[in-house]
Amino acid sequence: MKNGKRIWIAVGGIVVMAGVTLACFGEKIKTLYVSLNSFKDENLAHTFQNTPQIQPTKHISRGENTFSFSKEDNMALPEKFGFEDSLYPVETFIEDTRTLAMLVIRDDVIKYETYFSGGDENTLFSSNSMGKSFVSALMGIAVEEGYVGSVEDPIGKYIPEFRGTELENIPIRACLQMASGIDFDEDTDMSGFSLRTLMGMPAMKVISKYGVQEEPYTYRRYLSINTEILGKVITNATGYSLARYMEEKLWKKIGVAHDAYWTLSNGTELAMGGLSVSLRDYAQFARLYLNGGSYEGEQILSKDWVKDSVDDSAAYSRPGANQDAYNAIGYGYQWWVPEGEEGEFMAIGVYGQWIYVNPTKQVIIVKTSADPDFMEKGYELKHVAFFRAVAEAAAR
Repeated sequence: MKNGKRIWIAVGGIVVMAGVTLACFGEKIKTLYVSLNSFKDENLAHTFQNTPQIQPTKHISRGENTFSFSKEDNMALPEKFGFEDSLYPVETFIEDTRTLAMLVIRDDVIKYETYFSGGDENTLFSSNSMGKSFVSALMGIAVEEGYVGSVEDPIGKYIPEFRGTELENIPIRACLQMASGIDFDEDTDMSGFSLRTLMGMPAMKVISKYGVQEEPYTYRRYLSINTEILGKVITNATGYSLARYMEEKLWKKIGVAHDAYWTLSNGTELAMGGLSVSLRDYAQFARLYLNGGSYEGEQILSKDWVKDSVDDSAAYSRPGANQDAYNAIGYGYQWWVPEGEEGEFMAIGVYGQWIYVNPTKQVIIVKTSADPDFMEKGYELKHVAFFRAVAEAAAR
């Protein structure tokens, strides 16, 4: 989540080596330069609304039938919301967090929809790490279809590069729950990982060189390479690319209104967070989970998978696990689970990308942002308080 910014800061160090490698890897260095430039604070709003025009991507086609939410005039947002014994003006919060767009839906009715930086309902917004929740859905489908035998299967069963290494017997479920135990630190190791993959080394071969720092399920550590592993399990097991599998098994089936795009890294979909999707289509994806994995009577995801995806009952999954500030919110299968009684769950991406789902109130909120201050203390929990206030207003 927060580590995403550190990823790009760390990757910036790679540029120092560009002169040495330019002759052999000129095009790849150019791609890296474009990426780094795109993530400068002043370019974020443009980047997050135009990624398919900036980065190489793979196209994901929608289906023929579209589900349309009903729409009302924008509801009045609450004037303030409370967080840590203070009150914050809602409109100021929306502005201060560099919001690009926000959508509030209750009972399939759009109660509020606003675009702040030139976008509209046809704009495709970058998912960043919200894309991890989509990878989780694809894993659920792969399990249901029998391509993947079980989430208890070891990752070495599907990824040859891991056989004979310390990673071979890590269960798929441990990667889903960010509890794999792999000896990797995104703050210090991501630059090396990115450099090697940029220069053409397969990601799984790079990851295979990392050891294990503890047994799976001991601690929850947010590592984006866990999601890269999940993506590779899916593609190796199914024989599909991630984009094609998503198109056939998910995107054409849930009534979305727009095509989507998946950012590529060395020709392969970036599983850790590379989707570009319209605001309402993010809500369509959330609606699938809100409805127990069913769309128009067809069970796209199994009910058990949806239930397990938002289960944070394990000690390492609970809010505050490890007494780690990054784990202030609980975690399921690539979904964040706030502490509370209303069954809420969220997809979160760096720089302020959010899908918030409240099953008790039947509310979905999608908020996309270009916020360079997303690493501020309490940022995620403050957003949870904000979403709860908006959901309460929408449910009245």
